[in-house]
Parts: sequence; structure tokens; C-alpha cells
Amino acid sequence: MGRAERQVVLVHGLWYGPVSMALLALRLEAMGYKCHRFGYPTLSQNVAANARALFEFARGIDLEQVDFVGHSLGGIVILRMFDEYRGLPPGRLVLLGSPVRGSDLASHLASVRMIRPLIGQARTALERGFSYSPAGRETGVIAGTKAVGLGRVLGKLDAPSDGTIRVAETRLDDAADTLELPVSHTGLVLSRDVSDAVGRFLSEGRFAPGGAVG
Repeated sequence: MGRAERQVVLVHGLWYGPVSMALLALRLEAMGYKCHRFGYPTLSQNVAANARALFEFARGIDLEQVDFVGHSLGGIVILRMFDEYRGLPPGRLVLLGSPVRGSDLASHLASVRMIRPLIGQARTALERGFSYSPAGRETGVIAGTKAVGLGRVLGKLDAPSDGTIRVAETRLDDAADTLELPVSHTGLVLSRDVSDAVGRFLSEGRFAPGGAVG
């Protein structure tokens, strides 16, 4: 199946919206993929409801193969969807800075009453994560290592991170490949290196051509 026949659903993260995935979509479409940006309420609706909405959205894409790319919370929504629902076409999945092991920064925000609303209904999902990949679907994980972001400002991230999520918090059981790049949490959806790596994984199931699993 050629790239032009492959559909990619892009799912944004907490506090973001579909527009945050526009540059990544533009670059993937230049590679021959057809992109669909899924939007959802990150604060006012819980992950279970958003996973259901994502399933309905993806089910409307009538092709033999559909890939997914999730940034941050978006990756958790995708994993929850695959855990709860069946019947979607096969395809690959890439997670960008998704706290699949839970987020210490989210736990800190939740512990402070005045700033707890900043994570809204996503609180439980961000604290607990979702640490295993969907059965039968190759999953790649990209983590940022440029510590610029809220976690760095609050002094709550004392290990390699993208400034919001620790690298260790992105580790997914049974991932087909992993990659670390010197970008921040927001940079994960803006960096050309990231978009190139995403396109490569969607095409080949690995981040480096012919390379070993990272």
C-alpha cells in the first residue's frame, strides 16, 4: 500500500487543539500521507469519553489502513481507545512525549488546589498513564530531551525530560522502537526531525532505515 493510500489521525495534547498539529500534518502530507486532525476537550471531558469520540471519528475514515500519532495526552487517549474498542483498520501508532508511565508534573499540579483546574478531567489519566501498546499494532515512541517547559520552571523534573514529561515516563511496554531527540514538549509537534522520524516509522515500522530497535 502506497503512502497516498494511508490515512493518519493526529491527536493533540493537553491545553492544545487541532491547530497544534497543523505543521506536522503539512509535513506528513508532503510525504504522501492524508492527515485528519482530531479535536477534543482536554479539560472538561475525561479520557474515556474522548477515547469514544476518537473511535467514532476514526471509524468514519473508510480505508484499509489508518495510522495514529498522539502528542502527550493525545497518546493516552489513543491507547485508551484501542483498549476499549475494536474494529478499526490496521496501522501503526507513534506517541510523542506521552506520559504512559504517569506524569509527576501532573501529580504535582493536582496536589495544589489553586492550580488543579489546569489539568481538569485529564487528571486521573495523566497521573496513572497507560503503559502497554495495542495488540497487533506497531507502536513507536519519541521522547524529547530539551528541558524547556513548565516542569523545569517549577523545578519538579530532576531527570532527562522535555521540560514537561520525563523520558522515563514515556517508556511503553512492547514498543517496536523508541527515539530520543533534543526537542522540548511543544517542539515535538514543531520539529522537522520529529516529523521526519514519524513519517519513517509510519512507513517502515522503525525510526531509522534498517536500524535496530532503539
